Amino acid sequence: MFDFPEGKRYNSFAGHYRRKYGERLQKLVLDAGFSCPNRDGTLGTGGCTYCDNAAFHPGYSTAGKSLWDQIDEGIEFHHGRYPRVKHYLAYFQSYSNTYGPLDKLKRLYEEALSHPSVVGLVIGTRPDCIDEEKLDYLASLPSQIITIEYGIESCYDNTLERINRGHDFECARKAVEMTASRGLDVGAHFILGLPGETREMLLDQCDLISSLPLTSVKFHQLQIVKGTKMEVEYSKNPEDFLRLPLDEYLDLVIDILERLRPDLYIERVAGEVPPRFVNETPWGLIRNDGILRLLDRRLEERDTFQGKLFNR
Repeated sequence: MFDFPEGKRYNSFAGHYRRKYGERLQKLVLDAGFSCPNRDGTLGTGGCTYCDNAAFHPGYSTAGKSLWDQIDEGIEFHHGRYPRVKHYLAYFQSYSNTYGPLDKLKRLYEEALSHPSVVGLVIGTRPDCIDEEKLDYLASLPSQIITIEYGIESCYDNTLERINRGHDFECARKAVEMTASRGLDVGAHFILGLPGETREMLLDQCDLISSLPLTSVKFHQLQIVKGTKMEVEYSKNPEDFLRLPLDEYLDLVIDILERLRPDLYIERVAGEVPPRFVNETPWGLIRNDGILRLLDRRLEERDTFQGKLFNR
């Protein structure tokens, strides 16, 4: 088994930060007022069928509030849970955070980096909202921690079309390769359980994920958010959705981990949505730290680890 951080059986991203920088670095979610090309009419309207961005960010992160105010409130928000954290990453999360002119991006990113407690940036965006000029600028920033996190969601073009993603997988591959070629860290986000995708499909895409020059990956279970187009689709065709109880979901995650490159950092294996945004909470109100404890236990029970079945 590989020498994973913190003695875990997978390559923990939080452990990677502790090992590399000697401390825990906490993300502060920011809303800088961006939009998306499939919301503002450039590609389409309505956004991805699963998306209600309000369900995915904390209360201190509010568009129209200054970045420094969001950072200060975010530090206060996290202090109770992580009192020993001293440094933070400004996480531009809401919508597509490279979707704008370069001058605007420079102003926002540099404002966040000027905060004395911020030591780096994590920029969430879409693969079709990046270009050579923006990447050259990001690579020139003096901060040693700059991560571009792409919402890829699925490796299957039929799925991407069905969820109104507005780009294909080849677009995602190109964005990841352009970003990695500049020495920037590259993260990718995938949703497990999108309509039409089977368990076998989710395992089959692992080789493709591992072939990308990614630094880290996030996996979230699909959550059906109230008021979204996906809620309507799910009500009409529930048989098209892979909905697993927690124990089966953890086994799926482990099956995925076994097939991934062992050097890929695993940042998340599940997501949280406040109960008011969903009609059901099939796993109860278990938090991510509880899910990770269950994952650790199940990995030990199965005596397995990330990369065990990776095709080198």
